Formats: sequence, C-alpha cells, structure tokens
Amino acid sequence: QVQLVESGGGLVQAGGSLRLSCAASRTIFRFNAMGWYRQAPGKQRELVAVISNDGSTNYANSVKGRFTISRDNAKNTVYLQMNSLKPEDTAVYYCNGLKSGYDYWGQGTQVTVSS
Repeated sequence: QVQLVESGGGLVQAGGSLRLSCAASRTIFRFNAMGWYRQAPGKQRELVAVISNDGSTNYANSVKGRFTISRDNAKNTVYLQMNSLKPEDTAVYYCNGLKSGYDYWGQGTQVTVSS
C-alpha cells in the first residue's frame, strides 16, 4: 500500500507564496508520474502540474509561470512551489502518483488565498 501525505497548505494573501510537499511511503522513482491536482468548492478536480519519471513537466495554463513542480527521488518527495498566488487558486490540493496504471491519492491540503 502506497501512502502519499501532503503538507504545506495554509492561508496566504494574494501575491504571496506557498510550497506544498508530498511525501511518499514508497520510492517515487517507480512511479510513472507524480502530480498535483486541486478542487475548489463546487468544481471538479483539475490537474495543476505533473512531472514524469524523466523529469518532463506539464502545467495547467492557469498556473504556468507561477507554479513549479519538482521531485527529490532521494527523499521520495514531490514539491509544488506556488508564487504570485491569486484568490482563484483557493482549493484543496491533492498529490497524485501514477504507477502501473493505478492512481494513488493523498488526503489533500487546503490552500486559501485572501484578496
């Protein structure tokens, strides 16, 4: 059983920064990809950023240039650096790991951006 545990969420003013962390109970090197999703109240869960095993990344258009996803295989941790935060970034952020066609999810961490 793989466990993903997010941390780093909180309340921040617009224009501020937060860094989310996702610690995995197993080596993330064996994951095909790791990513961050978010879900705002009344909205569907959406992809924010993803990083593949080869280090390639993809971002939602709404966060390009502001968010950066990275991974530290030695620490089995994936990060999401979020800069220039906007109120519309407010959501529960979930860590995701894709391995052998199966999706693993963390419990989520709340990010609230005040205007």
